[in-house]
Amino acid sequence: MSELKGACIIGQSGGPTSVINASAYGVIRTALDSDCITAVYGAEHGIKGVLADRLFDMSKEDARELELLKYTPSSALGSCRYKIADPDVDDTDYKRILEVFKKHDVRYFFYNGGNDSMDTCNKISKYMQKVGYECRVMGVPKTIDNDLFGTDHCPGYASAAKYIATSCMEVYQDARVYDTGMICIIEIMGRHAGWLTAAAALATEYGAGPDLIYLPERDFDMDKFLADVERVYKEKGNCMVAVSEGIHYADGSFVSEAKTSATDGFGHAQLGGLAARLADVVKQKTGAKVRGIELSLLQRCGAHLASETDIEEAVMAGRAAVENAVAGITDKMVAFERGTVNGRYACKTKLLPLTEVANAEKKVPQEWINAEGNGVTHDFIDYALPLIQGEPKLPKEDSLPRFARLKKVLAK
Repeated sequence: MSELKGACIIGQSGGPTSVINASAYGVIRTALDSDCITAVYGAEHGIKGVLADRLFDMSKEDARELELLKYTPSSALGSCRYKIADPDVDDTDYKRILEVFKKHDVRYFFYNGGNDSMDTCNKISKYMQKVGYECRVMGVPKTIDNDLFGTDHCPGYASAAKYIATSCMEVYQDARVYDTGMICIIEIMGRHAGWLTAAAALATEYGAGPDLIYLPERDFDMDKFLADVERVYKEKGNCMVAVSEGIHYADGSFVSEAKTSATDGFGHAQLGGLAARLADVVKQKTGAKVRGIELSLLQRCGAHLASETDIEEAVMAGRAAVENAVAGITDKMVAFERGTVNGRYACKTKLLPLTEVANAEKKVPQEWINAEGNGVTHDFIDYALPLIQGEPKLPKEDSLPRFARLKKVLAK
C-alpha cells in the first residue's frame, strides 16, 4: 500500500485504568517519531473532543512529561462515555468528524478504550471507507474488566488484579486482629465478567485471601450464599468474601439495590452498594460482626501497585497500533497473544477486525469456576499470575507520586 502522509489523532474513552496513559504514550511517541505522520493530536475527552475540534498538539509537550505518562493513572487527555449513532440512522456526528479530519489533514485515528470504544472505532472506520476518505483507524485496547473479545488479556487488567489481590491480603490481616470473629465482604468491579473478582483468588493462593468468591458468570442464590458464609464462619471463626458488583439472580436481576439508580451514556446500569447490602443480610442472618468494603475507583487508579508487565505491554499495544497503521493496515484492534520463550511467559501483539471486537464480551470460562460456584480453579491462577509480575520504578517527588503534567496546547 502506498505511503500515506498526514496527521493523527489519539483519543481515550471509557473508564480509566492505571496504564491507559502508557498506551497513549506508545501511540504518541511512535507517531512523533514517524516520518509519515505530520502532526500528532490528542483529543480532549475522546470523540467529544474531535466533535468539538478541541485537539491538543502533542508536539508541544516536553519529552520527559510524555514519558511520565507511563506511570500516570487515569486518562490524561480526558475520557468520555458517548455513543455515536448508527450512521445509517443519523450521520450528523460523522459529517462533523469528517469535517474536523479534513481541516487538520487527519489520516490516522487511534482510539484507546474498551468494548464501547471499539464500537465507536468500528463505526468511524466504516463511515470513512463509505465516503472515500482515506483514514487508517486502529483500536488500542484498554479495560480493567478484561472482557474484550479475541485478546488473551487487556492492558489495565493486570494492574487492577494486582491491586485487588494485594488489598485483599492486607484486609485479611486487619480482619483477624481481634478475639471476636468478623465476616468481611469485598465488592469488586465487573458488571458481566468476573475477571477482576477472580483476581482475589491470587490472595487466597498465597494464604491471605477470600474464602468465597462469587462471579457474574454464575447465577447467584442468596440462600446458598448465606449457607456458605455460615459454614466457613463456624469452621474458621472468620470469613472473607469477594463478590462481583454484577452478580445477579437466575432471572437476570442484579443483586445490587443500586441497579436502577442511574445509567451511563451507553445505557449500562451503574452498580454499587452491593457489599453494604450483603453485609446487612449476613448480619441479620448470623448476628456476627460484618463489614462491607467497596474498592470502587481505587482498583482502577491504584498506579502505586501497577504491574511492570502491564505497563510494558500497554506501551507495546500503542506502538503496534501506529506501526501497523503506517504500514498500511486499518480497521483493526491490537490484541495480545500469549506464548512462552525459554519456558517463561511471553506476550506478542496480533490484529483483530474491529467488526469482530465491537460490543462482544469475553467472560471467565465456566470450567475455571468451581462446581459450587463460590471460587475459581487453579487454571485461573496460572492465567493471571504471570500478568501481575514486576515492580515499576515509579517517579517520586518528596516521596509522593510524580505524574505527568501536560501543557495541553490546543491546535489551531
